[in-house]
Amino acid sequence: MGNMVTGPSRLWRCPVRVRHNPARAIMTDPWTPERIAALESLWDVGLSTREIGLKLGITKNAVVGKAHRLGLSKRNAPVAEPPPVAQLVRLEALGAGMCCWPDGEPGTPEFRFCGEPSLVDKPYCAEHCERAYVRGGKDTSNTVAA
Repeated sequence: MGNMVTGPSRLWRCPVRVRHNPARAIMTDPWTPERIAALESLWDVGLSTREIGLKLGITKNAVVGKAHRLGLSKRNAPVAEPPPVAQLVRLEALGAGMCCWPDGEPGTPEFRFCGEPSLVDKPYCAEHCERAYVRGGKDTSNTVAA
């Protein structure tokens, strides 16, 4: 029946006949033998897919797809090293000049304090001061109390 499209309640005939013409299709293959060789050598060096894409002038996803189709060895994503865990201190060891930011549930044996050096005239270290002393987003100097 040609170009019939069925919908929920009616039939519709496409007024224009669409044909695929391979001669008109412009498909450029970015994967020349030189580029494939460059991809393989950059892959073996250990560059990230983003860096390889920038060097070859293509997207990261194109690099990932071609590497998969070529069967290149899989690589694990780089994992950032976790930040060092601060030495938490118990209340008995907490002294002047130490951050007293609490950590854990009070009343449990695991309850501790940060213990990092505190800022001058503040009870907390720089990291915990940022969390504790949040500036308001609105300017309240012009507001009138009711």
